[in-house]
Amino acid sequence: MSEERISKSEATEQVVSMCRRLAELYISFAQTLVEELGQEKGRELIRRAIYRYGQGVGERIRQKVEAQGLPLTIENFRKFSDLPSLVFKGSPLVVEGERRNRVYECSLASVWKEMGEEELGRLYCYVDQAKIEGYNPQFEYVHVKTTLDSDLSFCETAIRTKKGN
Repeated sequence: MSEERISKSEATEQVVSMCRRLAELYISFAQTLVEELGQEKGRELIRRAIYRYGQGVGERIRQKVEAQGLPLTIENFRKFSDLPSLVFKGSPLVVEGERRNRVYECSLASVWKEMGEEELGRLYCYVDQAKIEGYNPQFEYVHVKTTLDSDLSFCETAIRTKKGN
């Protein structure tokens, strides 16, 4: 049985295409909820759905880390997180002694900006807080800067130990 191979650029194109479709699907659901339930109830239901989804992702990351017999550290969260680097292009940096990550390309945010749906799209980003909580509630995920809330061309995030832990 022969194995078909494709180029990295073709793989990237296909993954970006799927991300675009998922971003459009998310916005369609979000718009429908807000139209049917009103701004307040619709947004609350979106937040709850995103939280549920993120919690599940975080729990799966926790299970992978624990299966390896490793501690639930921030480093292991990053190591086992499964965001595709083909569509979420970023790099780590240190700001005022804190390790952060700067994402320069987010296929989801690009679509929401094109659609003029930054506000509803931004609700999706709360998946990060839910993921870290599902992984280890001693940590918090902070969106220090976001492209959907500003004119910036990047998002900057940090994972921190919660105060009191």
